[in-house]
Amino acid sequence: MGRLFSALGSRLVIAVPYLWLFVFFLVPFFIVLKISLSQTAVAIPPYLPVFGLDEGFAGLVRNLRELSFENYLWLLGDPLYLNAYLSSLWIAAVSTILTLLIGYPIAHGMARAPLALRPVLLMLVILPFWTSFLIRVYAWIGILKPEGLLNQLLLFLGVIDQPLVIINTTTAIYIGIVYSYLPFMVLPLYATLEKMDYTLIEAAQDLGCTPIAAFWKITLPLSLPGVVAGSMLVFIPAVGEFVIPDLLGGSGTLMIGKTLWSEFFSNRDWPVSSAVAVILLLILVAPIVYFQRAQARARERA
Repeated sequence: MGRLFSALGSRLVIAVPYLWLFVFFLVPFFIVLKISLSQTAVAIPPYLPVFGLDEGFAGLVRNLRELSFENYLWLLGDPLYLNAYLSSLWIAAVSTILTLLIGYPIAHGMARAPLALRPVLLMLVILPFWTSFLIRVYAWIGILKPEGLLNQLLLFLGVIDQPLVIINTTTAIYIGIVYSYLPFMVLPLYATLEKMDYTLIEAAQDLGCTPIAAFWKITLPLSLPGVVAGSMLVFIPAVGEFVIPDLLGGSGTLMIGKTLWSEFFSNRDWPVSSAVAVILLLILVAPIVYFQRAQARARERA
């Protein structure tokens, strides 16, 4: 009897995350997929339902035969959406690289800091999460606008003669994304670097390696799992980011998150916007699968 309860308990523990994924990922995904295969209509909700069970099994079969992929064909034929996808991927990739370049030294310094100081440094990294994400992005408007704090400081120091135009540009989007997602890069890197055996660095230096050579040959390869994890945690949400481009990038910024919002709330074209969301999800599946495989390889090496 004890073994039976133990087996049931272990299976229940495994079933909980699968149930969570089913309820909060697969079910919403299939709802969005269903809407993407429907047609726009002047109604509430503004689309013609498909996969309906009102007419029984025969009606369901007929609906399956009448499925339309016009929304996906429309997206493939309209350069606006293609440019939005490419622009989002480019901005997310550049932001991820910038976040990595800034976050790696921070995480490395935290991992090499004295043990008594590490909890304080970790708290400072997590501290921005205690404030609303929207408020933090709004704060950058006051910093980056022409009469903002940054321009006032640069003018006071004599670095510039006239205010810089940063707000409503791609540069402002990069600043907002790097600032907002920097903790997501630092924390995985810190977790990886903290567990690293630094006697390997000392041994390499004893054998003649310079500090830079020891970093490239030992520290960086051993920290790759943290680099991959942090990069995925930044890149994936940055691709579909809406708040930062909308507040800091202005109306001329073309990103898929803003395009998706416009289709849903301005054009009220739910089928097309659902198709945009489905394609975006399929694009992001590739780095997610890569991340999982990288994690599996890291566990095998460990």
